[in-house]
Amino acid sequence: MAANVERLRGSIVPLVTPFDEQGNIDEPTLRDLIEWQIESGSHGISVSGTTGEPGSLSVEEREYLIEVAVKAARGRVPVVVGTGSTNHQETLRLTRFAEKVGADAALIIVPYYMRPNQAGLYRHFRAVAEAVSIPIIIYNIPGRTAVNLSVSTMARLRRECPNIIGVKEANKDFEHVNLVLRRCGRDFLLYSGIEMLCFPMLAIGGAGYISATANVLPRECAELYNLVARGEWKKAQDLHFYLLDLNEALFWETNPGPVKAALAMMGKIKPVMRLPMALPSEETQQRLRGVLKQYGIA
Repeated sequence: MAANVERLRGSIVPLVTPFDEQGNIDEPTLRDLIEWQIESGSHGISVSGTTGEPGSLSVEEREYLIEVAVKAARGRVPVVVGTGSTNHQETLRLTRFAEKVGADAALIIVPYYMRPNQAGLYRHFRAVAEAVSIPIIIYNIPGRTAVNLSVSTMARLRRECPNIIGVKEANKDFEHVNLVLRRCGRDFLLYSGIEMLCFPMLAIGGAGYISATANVLPRECAELYNLVARGEWKKAQDLHFYLLDLNEALFWETNPGPVKAALAMMGKIKPVMRLPMALPSEETQQRLRGVLKQYGIA
């Protein structure tokens, strides 16, 4: 597990799930996206996470998506797969499947909508961690789950579950993320899940980020990490500010609507989402196209 953990740094792109006109998973396009990401220098691939519309996929479709991604990557970059849901048994099934097919790590979201207490969260994550040996990255996103995994609960899980190796924090509370590293250890892998905090999290010792923007500008997102790794902080800071307009635009409406619209404008995917999610309004899409032109990609 140690070798895999050491690879889990940098820009890990949370891929969209491409659909065809009938709303089925578009496997050839998915494989093309993975190739483009690897060629562009992304340090890792993630599927079946928030940006991949997992709530609209059946368990069988998520397993299919995970297996295709692992096979397509062929070990060239690590594959971190989303296996969490509101259902404990479903999370166990998907995480066991991820281990079986050779994923490098499982990304498990704090169960959403249900608002479990900290005791429930602790028992949920511990039970999943004990059921597998695959590295586990907790996904803490209070804005979608309506509950925050506390630093003390996270530190307890870190102490008691050796394969819980990191957390993706989509958390605007920067005090919280600082305390995560202090309480869990600075070798705990901390990833930003908020685009505007990717650079600041690297500054405090983060392992990288799982940023939706990398779907659209994979090379630049990877280079931000590379610059910091080389100690070129001023260039990294400049790139951070260069990316801000796109970071904002891709969240004008609920993710992954704007990301999918942008990729369709770039000719990378078909502009299809599954209900209840939908593409952004025409007005938002026109504004988004203007931003993409600013970056020379539409």
